Formats: sequence, C-alpha cells, structure tokens
Amino acid sequence: MTNPLLADWTTPFGLPPFADMSDDDFAPGFEASLTQARAELALITDNADAPTFENTIDALELMGETMHKVLSPFYTLAGVDSNPAREALQREFSPKLAAWGSEVSMNPKLFARVEAIWNARDTLELTPEQSRVLELTRRDFVRSGAQLEGANFDRLKEVKERLAVIGTQFTQNLLADERDWSMDLGEADLEGLPDFVVATARAAAQDAGKEGHLLTLSRSLIVPFLQFSPRRDLREVAYEAWVARGANGGDTDNRDIAAETLKLRDERAKLLGYADFASFKLETEMAKTPDAVRDLLMQVWKPAKAQADIDAGKLTEMMHADGVNGDLEAWDWRYYSEKRRAAEHDLDEAALKPYLQLDRMIEAAFDCSTRLFGLEFAPIDADLHHADARAWEVTRKGEHVAVFIGDYFARGGKRSGAWCSAMRAQQKLRGDIRPHVINVCNFAKPAKGSPALLSYDDARTLFHEFGHALHQMLSDVTYESISGTSVARDFVELPSQLYEHWLEVPEVLQQFATHADTGEPMPADMLQRMLDAGTYDQGFATVEYVASAMVDLEFHSGEVAADPMAKQADILDGMGMPSAIRMRHATPHFAHVFAGDGYSSAYYSYMWSEVMDADAFAAFEEAGGAFDAATARKLEDHILSVGGLREADELYTEFRGRLPGVEALLKGRGLDKVA
Repeated sequence: MTNPLLADWTTPFGLPPFADMSDDDFAPGFEASLTQARAELALITDNADAPTFENTIDALELMGETMHKVLSPFYTLAGVDSNPAREALQREFSPKLAAWGSEVSMNPKLFARVEAIWNARDTLELTPEQSRVLELTRRDFVRSGAQLEGANFDRLKEVKERLAVIGTQFTQNLLADERDWSMDLGEADLEGLPDFVVATARAAAQDAGKEGHLLTLSRSLIVPFLQFSPRRDLREVAYEAWVARGANGGDTDNRDIAAETLKLRDERAKLLGYADFASFKLETEMAKTPDAVRDLLMQVWKPAKAQADIDAGKLTEMMHADGVNGDLEAWDWRYYSEKRRAAEHDLDEAALKPYLQLDRMIEAAFDCSTRLFGLEFAPIDADLHHADARAWEVTRKGEHVAVFIGDYFARGGKRSGAWCSAMRAQQKLRGDIRPHVINVCNFAKPAKGSPALLSYDDARTLFHEFGHALHQMLSDVTYESISGTSVARDFVELPSQLYEHWLEVPEVLQQFATHADTGEPMPADMLQRMLDAGTYDQGFATVEYVASAMVDLEFHSGEVAADPMAKQADILDGMGMPSAIRMRHATPHFAHVFAGDGYSSAYYSYMWSEVMDADAFAAFEEAGGAFDAATARKLEDHILSVGGLREADELYTEFRGRLPGVEALLKGRGLDKVA
C-alpha cells in the first residue's frame, strides 16, 4: 500500500491528506524522504560542472521537498494534538534531523561551491533577490560551522544534535506537566466566579470525562480563575501549580535540561569564535549586540517598575480592606487588579465577553485585511488535522492567494500558547506556490451549542496571530528561504503586533463586537471604557515581560551559570523585581528559550518590534486613518510582501522613512508620564 505521505496529493489546494494518514506512516515516510534528500544533496556536491547559482543555490533551495511533505503535517499534529506515538516519533526524529542539518550546513564540498559563487558574485549579473539569497546562504554556512576543521568540526555537530534532543525533551516535559495537573472544583469553590468561568470549568471536566467542574493549567481557564475567585487558598494552589510547570521533580523536571542547554549553547558560540551565545545570536538581528538589547529593556524597565510599585500599593490597600493582612502575593495581583479595574473603569470582563464572540472576531480580522489589502475569505470543505479546525480560501480580485486554517480551542495534547506557521510557504522557484498558513490558539471551548466567547486579551491574541498570517499570505518572492516570516527575529513580531492595533479601532468594534444573545452592538460607553482601559495594569504586564527578557539575555551573556535557577534569582534581585510579580515565563517552562533556539537570547524581540509597531500605526493615523489605502500599500510593498529580501532596518526605513525611538512604545503602554 502506498504511503499517503509520499503519494501525489490530490486534495483541495494540495492540503495534506490528514484523513488518509496514520501515525504508522510517519517513520517510514521520513526515512524514505531522508534517503531522497541525501541523493539530491549528492547530485549537488558531486556535480562535475563548475559551481553556478543555478546548479548550487537554486538546487539547494529545491532540495528536500518530499521531506517537507512528510514533516509539515507531522509537526502540525505534534503541536496541536500530541499523543504518546507522536511524542516518541519526535524523540526519534530530532537527532536525525539535527544530523541531517549538519550534513548540509557543514558539508565541505557544498560550502566550497557556495564560496566559489560568493567570490565570483560581482561577475554573475545576479538579481537583487539572488544576491540576497546568496549572501544569507553563505552566512548560514559560516555560522553553522562550515569553516571549522578537525575536532572542533566534529564537536559542533555533536553539540547541535544534543541540543535538538533536549529541546524536544523540554517541550514534552512541559506538555506533560500541563496535561497532568488539574483540580476538582466543588460547588463552594465556584463562589464568585462569573458564568463564563464556571462554564469553561464544566467544559474542561467534560473534556476529561468527568462530572462537575475542573480547573486546568490552560491559560484561558486559569487566568480568569485567578482574576475572579475570592478563594485566596485556591488561588495560591492554582497559581503555584501554574508557575511550577517543568519544576516538579521527577522525569518531567526541566531544570537540568536548562542548565545543559545553556552550557552547550555557550560551547557552540565559542567554537565559532564568539564571546558568548548572545553575541553569536544577536549578530544577525536588528539589535546586533547584547548591550543594545539591555539598553532598550532598561529604558522600559524603570518606568514600568515605578508604575508597578504604585499599583502594588493600591492593590495592597484593597486587600487589607478585605481583612487580609500581610503582603500582596503573586496569586493576589490579578484578583485585586480586576476589582480595581471594575471600580476605576466601570468595566466588568464578565459583561464584556458576550460582545467578543470568537466568530465575530474572526470576521473582524478578515474584514480589516479586506479593507487594507483587498483580501477575501471563503470557507472550504477539507479534511484537516482536527475536527475543531476550519479553513478558508483567501483570494484577491478573484485570484487565489492562500489557504488559511484556524485551530482556536484548547484541548489535551495541544501545546500551550498561540502561534502561526506555514504548512507550505510561498515561493516561485518551483512554480507559483501559494502558502498554507495556520493560526493556533488555546481559547476556552464552549459547551455544545453555545458561542465561544473571548476576553479582550484573547481577541488581541487572535489579531496578533493573524498579523503573522498576513506576513505569510502576502509574501511575493521567488525563494522560499526568504519568504514570509523568514526575517530577523526582532523584526518578525512587527506585522503581528501592528495588526493588534486594528482591534482598537472604534469602527471595527462598533461593527463586530455584538452581543451573543441579542446581536446588539457593544454600547458606546462600554466600548469607550474598554478602550480607555487599554493601558490599565501595564506596569504589571511590562514588568513580568521585561523580567523574562532580561533573564534570557543574561543567561546567554558572559559566563554560563552552573545553576540557572540561582542565576535567575540573582538577575531579578539585581533588577529590583517587585515581590508580588513573577516572570512571565520562569526558566523551567520558558519554552520560547529552551524548546529550541528560536527566541534564545531574543525574547526581547516582542519589545523591539513594539517600538516599531507603535510608530508604524502612527503612520496610518498621520495619513488620515487606520484604513488609509496608500499607507497599507506601502506596508505591503515594503514589509509584508518582501520577506527577508533586505535587512530589517532597511525595510522599515523604506516604509516609514526613518527608524523609531522608544517614546511611542512608552506612550502606547501608558508609561510615558511615569517615565
């Protein structure tokens, strides 16, 4: 029987045939695709003809198509619907993929061909895009260790393979801790909880095959529980379980993995001639150096901490007025902050949520992209990776642009958080290949027959991930290696964070924020109060984020700490971390940093991009409004469509005419007056 992963796909738009796949298909499919990829590599390296752009760089870009066909659906499933078989396959694949990566990126014969083309580049009449691809290809080879020799060459391969193994282990340990913890809630434990939290807890119990109500570590459940439960004892238990993920001892404890990861990364950087891993990692980012990142973070930290200290005093007074003596604790902050928000802004999240229906927010995200970029969305019937997922064909002026897939609900076996990925990326080298883009979120799933309701933070997350999707869908380059989100890490968050601003546009909310029961639009006074509260509690939010970013940076700068947890404590003490706020991501569950190299030394990227996104949205406002057509055209032409065609600072300057300062960020977070 033919392996469906290796067959020609006749599905709509060439989507993966998930309905025909089984977990038993992935290992043989992977091995077959790896064998084919090695044969394709040999055709390049053993080519007797002199190296040319076409027979080396183009061939390298085209290599491995079958492997991508196998691994794209596999890693989609592993992230959104994991099971023991898929987790075992991840552990099997990770060292093999790392070894294959080294076979390519550290291949001396291949690098010699690339180097020959690089040295002759001025005589080759390359297009600007070809020149950029050549530059990045050579840079990647050098940074991968292609110029190393002997024992250093061999050791770097070992280091990269080991990092791949323990990165997978970190992810799976975190998923296990998130999946395995829960707390039964009796009727008395539901006191004070809004109906939507009770309903979510009931749905969580049903999902687990239990009666009653269940609290889990899903962010869409535990955060509102911490906001609304008057039971301080239960809040403490829940909060401590949430922040202890990856640090519970036993087989799923991530602390030793974090220590080994930091040590191996430092060794990798030193083998390549860098002082430390942060210096290596940041060389290709907009920031360039650890000092530049540190400077940005501290410019924001000082006013954020000052605001958080002021807020902590007010929340402590509220807690004492409730008869609770002692210090404000981390499990108290959200509860008293929610009460303060309701009092100061006359804003109750339980009253807001019926106006923020998931389906209407999806419509809002689509409609904004229609007004900005002319995109249209039509539902399509396709066999997807899970029954909760849904898909749309994206067109413009009748022409196919992309397939967009949304997978919005939390469930067991699904990685926490939210993300966007391209199951198939845009390119033209192999033909006019249009992307398949997926947004994954973890919103609370409603009871059957009830609409899914979002918090304002959830709605912002939806817009954020759709901003990433637009970056993928509007890509218009020849080479996949620079398409879509293939840009500097501290630039990749610009389109996503910029798109969040359209959720704040009053006319968008007036149209799409309609009540789930009555269909009536959100009352004007409620809408205004919600927007006015947009910067509420930004001292807390900024402190918990910057603390995580600074710990990440310092972990990878200078001498490696033998005990990361002690180093984390020292860093936070040195910053003057408020006692009632903890890092957004403590080390044992800091998946951005330890599940892979993506955001290592680069968690600051969200804030670096925020400096730009605040300034970029101001360009629309200065031009006459959020939907100014000429500014939208510039955004697409200079940022969204060009991927990594040029350096990030060049792209932004082409769009805006200059690079921004931190002032717009502080104003956007309401911290400018404190600063």
